[in-house]
Amino acid sequence: MSLGIPPHEAPQTISSLYGDHHGWLVRWLRARLGCSHQAADMAQDTFVRLLLSERKDPAAPRLKQPRSYLATVARRVMVDSFRRRALEQAYLEALALQPETYALSPEDKLLMVEALHAVDAMLDGLGRKVKQAFLLSQLQGMAYKEIAEQLGVSVSSVTQYVAKASEHCLLFALESEL
Repeated sequence: MSLGIPPHEAPQTISSLYGDHHGWLVRWLRARLGCSHQAADMAQDTFVRLLLSERKDPAAPRLKQPRSYLATVARRVMVDSFRRRALEQAYLEALALQPETYALSPEDKLLMVEALHAVDAMLDGLGRKVKQAFLLSQLQGMAYKEIAEQLGVSVSSVTQYVAKASEHCLLFALESEL
């Protein structure tokens, strides 16, 4: 049944993108990652991200270059994955330096890593100075004046940075509940 829409102008569903380009995307990722298993995982993560974004904005895109679009989304998925691994590795290295009396159970380690991932996701999209000011304030308990000196900005800038990050985190938490 034809709706009178030329095929190149018809909206593409995630299902049709998957069917038409999944194999290509896996090969594209394998060439960059050097591992077929990681490539398959990243391809799935790419399509999951597309499905989740479609839930927020159900308007189907009219893609003139679907492979370019998929490659862009896949690059973002790779960056996020590498960032998560680096964060997890840094946490595990810091944990390894702790005395035995502070050793955590595997379950506690997993909970901590998941919490770090959640905080990282929550702060994603904030500028470097905004994120740094917020973390220094919330995790280190530094005064705004100290943060301003460390970042080389004014105290009012730090106030704005922390307010922006707090608002960002609140909106993230509210969206996560939906």
